Amino acid sequence: MLAFGSDSLIELFSANVVLLQFAPWIRISERRAARLCGSLLYALALIVIVIAFITFFQQLEVDSSPLGIAVTCAALILMPVLARLKRNEANRNDNQALRADAVQSATCAYLAALTLGGLLARMLFDIDRIDSVVALGAVPILLVEARRARQGHFCSHC
Repeated sequence: MLAFGSDSLIELFSANVVLLQFAPWIRISERRAARLCGSLLYALALIVIVIAFITFFQQLEVDSSPLGIAVTCAALILMPVLARLKRNEANRNDNQALRADAVQSATCAYLAALTLGGLLARMLFDIDRIDSVVALGAVPILLVEARRARQGHFCSHC
C-alpha cells in the first residue's frame, strides 16, 4: 500500500510537469517535460524498491484498511481509462510529455493490481511480507517504461 501511495504522489508530479509546458511563468519544452516524466518513473522504481526492502527486512507488518482497498480498486478500474484518454489526447496533439504521463497512469493501474494481489495473497494464504515481494514485481516494468519514456518511445497500450 505504501508503494502504491507513492505512485499517486509521483503521478501528481508527472501531471504538474505536463502542465508546466503551458504555464506562463515557467515554461519547459515538450521534450524536457517528457524526459522529466520518464525520470519520475525511475524515481518511482527506486521508491518501490526502498519501501519493499524496508518493510521486508524490518519485518514491518503492513495493515490494510477498507478505504485503502477501495482506493486501490478504484485506481485499478479508473487509471487504465485515464491512461487511454491521455494517450488519445497526446496522439491528437502529438505531445510526448502527455504520452509519458499516460504511461504514469498505466503503471498506476499495474501497481494497483499488484497491491490487490499482495493483499489477497496475504489474506487468503496468511503469507507474511508477501506485499514486499509482490511490489518488487513492478520494478522491471517501471524501469523499462522509464527508459522508453526518456527516449521518447512509448508503449502502444499505455
